[in-house]
Amino acid sequence: MKAIEITEFGAPEVLKLAERPTPQPQAGEVLIKVAAAGINRPDVFQRKGAYAPPPGASDLPGLEVAGEIVGGTIDEKHNPFGLKIGDRVCALLAGGGYAEYASAPLLQCLPVPAGLTNVEAASLPETFFTVWSNVFDRAQLGHGEGAPNETLLVQGGSSGIGVTAIQIAHAMGYRVFATAGSEEKCRACEALGAERAINYNTEDFVEVVKSLTNDRGVDVILDMVAGSYVSRELTALADGGRVVVIALLGGAKAELNLSEVLRRRLTLTGSTLRPRPVEFKAKIAAQLKERVWPLIEEGRIKPVVHRVFDAAQAAEAHALMESSTHVGKIVLSWEPVA
Repeated sequence: MKAIEITEFGAPEVLKLAERPTPQPQAGEVLIKVAAAGINRPDVFQRKGAYAPPPGASDLPGLEVAGEIVGGTIDEKHNPFGLKIGDRVCALLAGGGYAEYASAPLLQCLPVPAGLTNVEAASLPETFFTVWSNVFDRAQLGHGEGAPNETLLVQGGSSGIGVTAIQIAHAMGYRVFATAGSEEKCRACEALGAERAINYNTEDFVEVVKSLTNDRGVDVILDMVAGSYVSRELTALADGGRVVVIALLGGAKAELNLSEVLRRRLTLTGSTLRPRPVEFKAKIAAQLKERVWPLIEEGRIKPVVHRVFDAAQAAEAHALMESSTHVGKIVLSWEPVA
Protein backbone atom coordinates (compact mmCIF):
# COMPACT_ATOMS: atom_id res chain seq x y z
CA MET A 1 0.00 0.00 0.00
CA LYS A 2 0.97 3.66 -0.27
CA ALA A 3 1.57 5.52 2.96
CA ILE A 4 2.99 8.81 4.24
CA GLU A 5 6.11 8.26 6.35
CA ILE A 6 7.97 10.50 8.74
CA THR A 7 11.42 9.98 7.23
CA GLU A 8 13.13 11.91 10.05
CA PHE A 9 11.99 14.36 12.70
CA GLY A 10 11.69 17.90 11.43
CA ALA A 11 9.81 20.30 9.16
CA PRO A 12 6.78 19.31 7.05
CA GLU A 13 9.05 18.27 4.17
CA VAL A 14 10.09 15.12 6.09
CA LEU A 15 6.69 13.63 5.22
CA LYS A 16 7.20 11.44 2.15
CA LEU A 17 5.07 9.07 0.10
CA ALA A 18 6.30 5.49 0.51
CA GLU A 19 5.34 1.84 0.07
CA ARG A 20 4.44 -0.15 3.18
CA PRO A 21 2.99 -3.60 3.81
CA THR A 22 -0.76 -3.57 4.28
CA PRO A 23 -1.44 -3.94 8.02
CA GLN A 24 -2.80 -7.21 9.32
CA PRO A 25 -5.71 -6.72 11.72
CA GLN A 26 -5.23 -8.24 15.15
CA ALA A 27 -7.95 -9.78 17.31
CA GLY A 28 -10.80 -7.31 17.71
CA GLU A 29 -9.62 -5.17 14.77
CA VAL A 30 -10.89 -4.56 11.25
CA LEU A 31 -9.05 -3.47 8.11
CA ILE A 32 -10.26 -0.22 6.61
CA LYS A 33 -9.65 0.87 3.02
CA VAL A 34 -8.96 4.51 3.79
CA ALA A 35 -10.69 7.14 1.69
CA ALA A 36 -9.63 10.12 3.81
CA ALA A 37 -7.70 10.90 6.98
CA GLY A 38 -7.95 13.90 9.29
CA ILE A 39 -4.91 15.93 10.32
CA ASN A 40 -4.49 16.89 13.96
CA ARG A 41 -1.95 18.78 16.09
CA PRO A 42 -0.61 15.54 17.60
CA ASP A 43 0.44 14.52 14.07
CA VAL A 44 2.56 17.66 13.89
CA PHE A 45 4.12 16.97 17.28
CA GLN A 46 4.86 13.38 16.23
CA ARG A 47 6.51 14.62 13.04
CA LYS A 48 8.75 16.85 15.15
CA GLY A 49 9.70 13.99 17.48
CA ALA A 50 7.73 15.33 20.44
CA TYR A 51 4.85 12.83 20.57
CA ALA A 52 5.81 9.17 20.19
CA PRO A 53 3.14 6.59 19.32
CA PRO A 54 2.08 4.38 22.22
CA PRO A 55 3.61 0.88 22.37
CA GLY A 56 2.28 -1.38 19.64
CA ALA A 57 0.85 1.44 17.51
CA SER A 58 1.90 2.14 13.93
CA ASP A 59 4.76 4.60 13.48
CA LEU A 60 2.79 6.25 10.67
CA PRO A 61 0.97 9.44 11.70
CA GLY A 62 -2.80 9.73 11.55
CA LEU A 63 -5.35 9.35 14.35
CA GLU A 64 -8.61 9.28 12.38
CA VAL A 65 -9.83 7.89 9.09
CA ALA A 66 -12.97 7.24 7.09
CA GLY A 67 -13.45 4.48 4.57
CA GLU A 68 -14.79 0.97 4.02
CA ILE A 69 -14.33 -2.11 6.18
CA VAL A 70 -12.65 -4.64 3.88
CA GLY A 71 -11.22 -7.22 6.28
CA GLY A 72 -10.80 -8.48 9.80
CA THR A 73 -13.08 -10.57 11.93
CA ILE A 74 -16.39 -9.06 13.00
CA ASP A 75 -16.92 -10.22 16.57
CA GLU A 76 -20.63 -9.72 17.20
CA LYS A 77 -20.04 -9.68 20.95
CA HIS A 78 -17.96 -6.53 20.52
CA ASN A 79 -19.94 -4.94 17.69
CA PRO A 80 -22.45 -2.57 19.33
CA PHE A 81 -23.28 -0.77 16.09
CA GLY A 82 -23.89 -3.87 13.96
CA LEU A 83 -21.06 -3.14 11.53
CA LYS A 84 -20.13 -5.56 8.74
CA ILE A 85 -17.69 -5.96 5.87
CA GLY A 86 -18.45 -3.34 3.22
CA ASP A 87 -19.80 -0.72 5.64
CA ARG A 88 -18.57 2.87 5.54
CA VAL A 89 -17.10 3.85 8.89
CA CYS A 90 -15.03 6.52 10.56
CA ALA A 91 -12.54 5.32 13.13
CA LEU A 92 -10.27 6.57 15.89
CA LEU A 93 -6.74 5.18 15.68
CA ALA A 94 -3.62 5.23 17.84
CA GLY A 95 -1.63 5.78 14.62
CA GLY A 96 -1.39 4.65 11.00
CA GLY A 97 -4.06 6.83 9.43
CA TYR A 98 -1.88 8.36 6.70
CA ALA A 99 -2.10 5.25 4.52
CA GLU A 100 -4.33 3.53 1.95
CA TYR A 101 -5.23 0.89 4.53
CA ALA A 102 -5.40 1.06 8.31
CA SER A 103 -6.37 -1.35 11.05
CA ALA A 104 -8.61 -0.16 13.85
CA PRO A 105 -10.30 -1.72 16.86
CA LEU A 106 -13.88 -2.52 15.90
CA LEU A 107 -15.03 -0.82 19.12
CA GLN A 108 -13.49 2.45 17.91
CA CYS A 109 -15.34 2.39 14.58
CA LEU A 110 -18.58 4.31 14.10
CA PRO A 111 -20.92 4.24 11.11
CA VAL A 112 -20.57 7.31 8.90
CA PRO A 113 -23.46 9.64 9.79
CA ALA A 114 -26.12 9.71 7.09
CA GLY A 115 -25.47 12.30 4.42
CA LEU A 116 -21.76 12.80 5.11
CA THR A 117 -18.96 12.34 2.58
CA ASN A 118 -15.83 10.36 3.42
CA VAL A 119 -13.88 13.60 3.80
CA GLU A 120 -16.43 14.99 6.24
CA ALA A 121 -16.52 11.73 8.18
CA ALA A 122 -12.72 11.63 8.43
CA SER A 123 -12.80 15.00 10.20
CA LEU A 124 -14.90 13.66 13.10
CA PRO A 125 -13.30 11.01 15.34
CA GLU A 126 -10.28 12.63 17.01
CA THR A 127 -11.98 15.92 17.85
CA PHE A 128 -15.37 14.45 18.75
CA PHE A 129 -13.90 11.77 21.00
CA THR A 130 -11.63 14.37 22.64
CA VAL A 131 -14.36 16.95 23.21
CA TRP A 132 -16.87 14.47 24.57
CA SER A 133 -14.32 12.84 26.87
CA ASN A 134 -13.11 16.12 28.33
CA VAL A 135 -16.00 18.59 28.24
CA PHE A 136 -18.83 16.20 29.07
CA ASP A 137 -17.18 13.30 30.92
CA ARG A 138 -14.31 14.91 32.84
CA ALA A 139 -15.62 18.47 33.23
CA GLN A 140 -19.27 17.38 33.44
CA LEU A 141 -20.68 20.38 31.57
CA GLY A 142 -24.28 20.79 32.64
CA HIS A 143 -23.88 18.84 35.89
CA GLY A 144 -21.84 21.15 38.11
CA GLU A 145 -22.83 23.80 40.65
CA GLY A 146 -24.25 25.98 37.87
CA ALA A 147 -26.55 23.28 36.48
CA PRO A 148 -28.67 23.25 34.43
CA ASN A 149 -27.66 26.62 32.93
CA GLU A 150 -23.91 26.12 32.70
CA THR A 151 -21.57 27.98 30.37
CA LEU A 152 -18.50 26.89 28.38
CA LEU A 153 -15.45 28.87 27.25
CA VAL A 154 -13.48 27.29 24.40
CA GLN A 155 -9.90 28.49 24.01
CA GLY A 156 -8.88 28.36 20.34
CA GLY A 157 -12.43 28.20 19.04
CA SER A 158 -11.46 28.13 15.36
CA SER A 159 -9.34 24.96 15.68
CA GLY A 160 -10.66 21.52 14.85
CA ILE A 161 -11.26 20.87 18.55
CA GLY A 162 -12.75 24.32 18.97
CA VAL A 163 -15.36 24.16 16.22
CA THR A 164 -16.42 20.75 17.52
CA ALA A 165 -16.76 21.89 21.13
CA ILE A 166 -18.70 25.01 20.16
CA GLN A 167 -21.17 23.08 18.02
CA ILE A 168 -21.82 20.18 20.41
CA ALA A 169 -22.32 22.42 23.45
CA HIS A 170 -24.49 24.88 21.51
CA ALA A 171 -26.61 22.08 20.03
CA MET A 172 -27.19 20.77 23.56
CA GLY A 173 -28.44 24.15 24.73
CA TYR A 174 -25.47 25.56 26.64
CA ARG A 175 -24.15 29.11 26.40
CA VAL A 176 -20.77 29.02 24.67
CA PHE A 177 -17.99 31.60 24.44
CA ALA A 178 -14.77 31.19 22.49
CA THR A 179 -11.40 32.84 21.91
CA ALA A 180 -9.69 33.21 18.53
CA GLY A 181 -6.82 35.20 17.06
CA SER A 182 -8.53 37.37 14.45
CA GLU A 183 -11.84 39.09 13.80
CA GLU A 184 -12.48 36.71 10.89
CA LYS A 185 -11.99 33.68 13.12
CA CYS A 186 -14.17 35.24 15.81
CA ARG A 187 -17.02 35.68 13.35
CA ALA A 188 -16.60 32.05 12.24
CA CYS A 189 -16.91 30.88 15.85
CA GLU A 190 -20.07 32.93 16.31
CA ALA A 191 -21.55 31.50 13.12
CA LEU A 192 -21.06 28.02 14.60
CA GLY A 193 -22.90 28.83 17.82
CA ALA A 194 -20.60 30.84 20.08
CA GLU A 195 -22.63 33.58 21.73
CA ARG A 196 -19.53 35.78 21.80
CA ALA A 197 -16.07 35.19 20.38
CA ILE A 198 -13.16 37.05 21.97
CA ASN A 199 -10.12 38.20 19.99
CA TYR A 200 -7.30 37.27 22.34
CA ASN A 201 -4.95 39.70 20.58
CA THR A 202 -7.09 42.73 21.41
CA GLU A 203 -9.31 41.69 24.34
CA ASP A 204 -8.93 40.15 27.79
CA PHE A 205 -11.02 36.99 27.90
CA VAL A 206 -11.34 37.21 31.70
CA GLU A 207 -12.93 40.65 31.54
CA VAL A 208 -15.22 39.72 28.65
CA VAL A 209 -16.60 36.50 30.15
CA LYS A 210 -17.10 38.20 33.51
CA SER A 211 -19.09 40.95 31.81
CA LEU A 212 -21.17 38.43 29.86
CA THR A 213 -22.06 36.43 32.99
CA ASN A 214 -22.86 39.27 35.39
CA ASP A 215 -19.42 38.82 36.99
CA ARG A 216 -20.16 35.16 37.81
CA GLY A 217 -17.69 33.59 35.40
CA VAL A 218 -18.00 30.46 33.28
CA ASP A 219 -18.51 26.92 34.54
CA VAL A 220 -16.17 25.02 32.21
CA ILE A 221 -13.10 26.08 30.22
CA LEU A 222 -11.64 23.82 27.51
CA ASP A 223 -7.97 24.79 27.40
CA MET A 224 -5.47 23.94 24.65
CA VAL A 225 -2.98 26.63 25.72
CA ALA A 226 -2.06 26.03 29.40
CA GLY A 227 1.04 27.95 30.53
CA SER A 228 0.24 31.47 31.70
CA TYR A 229 -3.40 31.06 30.68
CA VAL A 230 -4.21 28.74 33.57
CA SER A 231 -4.05 31.30 36.38
CA ARG A 232 -6.23 33.69 34.37
CA GLU A 233 -8.67 30.88 33.64
CA LEU A 234 -9.12 30.20 37.34
CA THR A 235 -10.08 33.85 37.75
CA ALA A 236 -12.56 33.52 34.87
CA LEU A 237 -14.31 30.52 36.47
CA ALA A 238 -17.54 30.63 38.43
CA ASP A 239 -17.51 29.06 41.89
CA GLY A 240 -17.33 25.30 41.42
CA GLY A 241 -15.94 25.78 37.91
CA ARG A 242 -13.67 23.39 36.02
CA VAL A 243 -10.70 23.89 33.70
CA VAL A 244 -9.81 20.90 31.54
CA VAL A 245 -6.43 21.02 29.79
CA ILE A 246 -5.94 18.99 26.60
CA ALA A 247 -2.80 20.57 25.10
CA LEU A 248 0.19 22.67 26.15
CA LEU A 249 0.67 25.11 23.28
CA GLY A 250 1.56 27.87 25.76
CA GLY A 251 3.86 25.77 27.91
CA ALA A 252 3.73 22.99 30.50
CA LYS A 253 4.27 25.12 33.61
CA ALA A 254 1.93 27.52 35.37
CA GLU A 255 1.93 29.50 38.60
CA LEU A 256 -1.37 29.15 40.46
CA ASN A 257 -3.11 30.73 43.42
CA LEU A 258 -4.23 27.58 45.18
CA SER A 259 -6.11 29.51 47.87
CA GLU A 260 -8.55 30.48 45.11
CA VAL A 261 -8.94 26.82 44.19
CA LEU A 262 -9.79 25.95 47.79
CA ARG A 263 -11.99 28.92 48.53
CA ARG A 264 -14.08 28.66 45.36
CA ARG A 265 -14.08 24.87 44.92
CA LEU A 266 -12.36 24.97 41.55
CA THR A 267 -11.14 21.97 39.59
CA LEU A 268 -8.10 21.81 37.29
CA THR A 269 -7.91 18.59 35.33
CA GLY A 270 -6.73 17.29 31.97
CA SER A 271 -6.20 14.23 29.86
CA THR A 272 -4.66 12.75 26.73
CA LEU A 273 -6.71 10.36 24.63
CA ARG A 274 -4.23 8.46 22.50
CA PRO A 275 -2.79 6.09 25.15
CA ARG A 276 -6.14 5.23 26.76
CA PRO A 277 -7.32 1.61 26.39
CA VAL A 278 -9.80 0.46 23.76
CA GLU A 279 -12.46 -0.15 26.42
CA PHE A 280 -12.34 3.52 27.47
CA LYS A 281 -12.63 4.74 23.89
CA ALA A 282 -15.46 2.29 23.24
CA LYS A 283 -17.52 3.96 25.97
CA ILE A 284 -16.99 7.35 24.32
CA ALA A 285 -17.96 5.88 20.94
CA ALA A 286 -21.23 4.61 22.42
CA GLN A 287 -22.00 8.02 23.94
CA LEU A 288 -21.25 9.78 20.66
CA LYS A 289 -23.46 7.40 18.70
CA GLU A 290 -26.35 7.93 21.12
CA ARG A 291 -26.03 11.65 21.90
CA VAL A 292 -24.14 13.35 19.03
CA TRP A 293 -24.60 11.33 15.83
CA PRO A 294 -28.34 12.18 15.72
CA LEU A 295 -27.46 15.89 15.94
CA ILE A 296 -25.12 15.50 12.96
CA GLU A 297 -27.75 13.66 10.94
CA GLU A 298 -30.30 16.37 11.76
CA GLY A 299 -27.87 19.02 10.49
CA ARG A 300 -27.55 20.71 13.88
CA ILE A 301 -23.83 19.88 13.96
CA LYS A 302 -21.86 20.07 10.72
CA PRO A 303 -18.30 19.01 9.91
CA VAL A 304 -16.12 22.07 9.33
CA VAL A 305 -13.48 21.16 6.72
CA HIS A 306 -11.19 24.04 5.82
CA ARG A 307 -9.28 22.31 3.03
CA VAL A 308 -8.72 18.90 1.49
CA PHE A 309 -5.30 17.85 0.19
CA ASP A 310 -4.29 14.89 -1.93
CA ALA A 311 -2.55 12.42 0.39
CA ALA A 312 0.75 12.97 -1.42
CA GLN A 313 0.54 16.64 -0.37
CA ALA A 314 0.78 15.82 3.34
CA ALA A 315 3.74 18.20 3.76
CA GLU A 316 1.68 21.11 2.41
CA ALA A 317 -1.20 20.15 4.68
CA HIS A 318 1.08 20.18 7.72
CA ALA A 319 2.45 23.58 6.72
CA LEU A 320 -1.10 24.92 6.64
CA MET A 321 -1.80 23.39 10.06
CA GLU A 322 1.27 25.10 11.51
CA SER A 323 0.32 28.45 9.97
CA SER A 324 -2.84 28.48 12.14
CA THR A 325 -4.69 30.35 9.39
CA HIS A 326 -7.33 27.66 9.00
CA VAL A 327 -10.78 27.37 10.56
CA GLY A 328 -11.81 23.80 11.34
CA LYS A 329 -10.22 20.63 10.00
CA ILE A 330 -7.62 19.82 7.34
CA VAL A 331 -8.08 16.46 5.62
CA LEU A 332 -5.95 14.19 3.41
CA SER A 333 -7.75 12.24 0.69
CA TRP A 334 -6.74 9.10 -1.18
CA GLU A 335 -9.61 9.76 -3.59
CA PRO A 336 -9.25 12.45 -6.31
CA VAL A 337 -9.53 15.95 -4.85
CA ALA A 338 -11.80 18.20 -6.88
